[in-house]
Amino acid sequence: MDNISSGNINSDKVTPIKRKNKLVYFIIKRLFDFIISVIGLVLMIPLAIIIKIFYLVTGDTKSIFYLQKRIGKHGKNIKIFKFRTMVPNADELLTELLKDPKIKEEWDANQKLKNDPRITKIGKFLRRTSLDELPQFINVFIGNMSLIGPRPLVDGELDAHGGNHEIYESVRPGITGWWAVNGRSAITYEERLNLEYFYCINCCLWLDIKCIVKTFCAVLSRRGAK
Repeated sequence: MDNISSGNINSDKVTPIKRKNKLVYFIIKRLFDFIISVIGLVLMIPLAIIIKIFYLVTGDTKSIFYLQKRIGKHGKNIKIFKFRTMVPNADELLTELLKDPKIKEEWDANQKLKNDPRITKIGKFLRRTSLDELPQFINVFIGNMSLIGPRPLVDGELDAHGGNHEIYESVRPGITGWWAVNGRSAITYEERLNLEYFYCINCCLWLDIKCIVKTFCAVLSRRGAK
């Protein structure tokens, strides 16, 4: 188990969890998700007001929320909610940035840019503290995400890195998870996938509790966040 969690899993030789044996676990998990999502949405309201005021002061009148299409359980398309951390025309700006071969190479390898010029000042703070993820409690409340699970990926991202759809998409994606608390942006994409596979295969109440505890520690220390 330790070898798998440290990034030595072969995704071609493992199978998704047997859901019949974990029915009680998934019922408890969904109930917990619902309760926590309600609390999270209440906490999100004052933060949303503060973020809106900050953007207005800087002259940005666009919505503080950002909707992005991702891949959910069983490969279904979902739209996740986040606090916007980039300039309003981020997608158009990315298209221009990717015309630079070096930037495109970095993006293709990691699906992110180390020094992304599209990120706003408050966006940097939201990302470092992981507060930009808070609106995803809406997704958890709806039921297309969970508090704990693999991160929802964009269409084609898993294929680009030779990932295993059957394993990765066997559970609901999460706001936080085994990868998020074991290195996050500080590790390679291959290591990230191995950590996500580990959770998909071994998910249980004890592992969820460990993820929650380690999430608090990671957020407080800002370890791996970018």
